[in-house]
Amino acid sequence: MTLKALPPVVDTETWERQLDDLRVREKAATRELDAIAAQRRRMPMVEMPGYTLQGEDGPAPLTDIFGDKSQLIVYNHMWFPGKKWQCPGCTGFTSQFTRPEFLEAYDARFVIVTQGPIDEALAYRRRVGNKMTWYSTADSPFGTDVGAPPGGGFAVNVFLRDGDTVYRTWHTNGRGTEQLSHTFPLIDLLPYGRQEEWQDSPKGWPQSPTYSLWAGSEDIAARYGPTTA
Repeated sequence: MTLKALPPVVDTETWERQLDDLRVREKAATRELDAIAAQRRRMPMVEMPGYTLQGEDGPAPLTDIFGDKSQLIVYNHMWFPGKKWQCPGCTGFTSQFTRPEFLEAYDARFVIVTQGPIDEALAYRRRVGNKMTWYSTADSPFGTDVGAPPGGGFAVNVFLRDGDTVYRTWHTNGRGTEQLSHTFPLIDLLPYGRQEEWQDSPKGWPQSPTYSLWAGSEDIAARYGPTTA
């Protein structure tokens, strides 16, 4: 017995013809993303003041967070004071990046900055098995200045260092982060997609409330945290 609606069954020739039609749109979207990236490379930048964050080894000037690289990607992780489990979206998104060292060949680094106190942030990192490097902006206006204030949402920011001067070159939040994830692109390939009620799907397709299929922070900790070692 079939429990879900199914796509129509057609012959191979019909299937390939419709795939070719879809490929036209997919290729157009790829070219548009290339054009967006080209425009991003032509963006001006804004000089940043000096900031000192807190890292695992103590105070860290923003320039030091680059290490020996000139480019820096920062994920601003949401933080709720006093909570054992932090934002599941942020926790899930950052759990994907287990080997960001590939960026080293591109003269870049990718780190997490959160409003949480550094000791609590590092404890949370261990609890959920996160592999990235974390910093705290709890005692710095840095988070607020780049669109991630205390009690605020998440963000992605990109910076360029020229000597001792740091510039902000790009920022996004909300669904702007989806292109940086591998989870949604994979899920979007599936016949039933994300199965969220806001999506345009054929009649009868399984759909659930938005976020209801996302892994919670506790689920992520169970999969990747220290208890799974």
